[in-house]
Amino acid sequence: MLQSRLSSGIDSFDRKIIEALMDNGRMTVTELAAKVGLSKTPCQVRLRRLMATGAIRGFRAVVDSSRLGLDHVAFVEVRLSDTCEEALTRFNDAVQGIPEIEQCHMIAGSFDYLLKVRTADIVRYRAVLAEKISDLPFVARTSSFIAMQAIKDR
Repeated sequence: MLQSRLSSGIDSFDRKIIEALMDNGRMTVTELAAKVGLSKTPCQVRLRRLMATGAIRGFRAVVDSSRLGLDHVAFVEVRLSDTCEEALTRFNDAVQGIPEIEQCHMIAGSFDYLLKVRTADIVRYRAVLAEKISDLPFVARTSSFIAMQAIKDR
């Protein structure tokens, strides 16, 4: 269920629209309207508003990474040598240029960032870690955790 802490302009129909699209982003507006209990035009208006306000940021394909030869997933804790705003900005900007990094999260804890890195295998991961991640601005230390199996991946 979508969290109820969404911004105050989101009502129950908007939540139903968002949840339906999270399950199947390819459904037509007619199908969406029927699923959430609205007629087509009001559903379309709400969908456009949700997109315009950024509540829905876009649509994308969900791919089977193993069929693309990208079976290896590692999570990397990154500790920076400095956490001033310039260091954070430079690190954040540099991460954008590494396609193997699927996700990057700033963390409040004993390290600064958690990266999700996807590669073909451990050999390629080692190269990405050594040649790209370790060379990111202000990286002082990394720790890697290799995923053995994805139990839930939404």
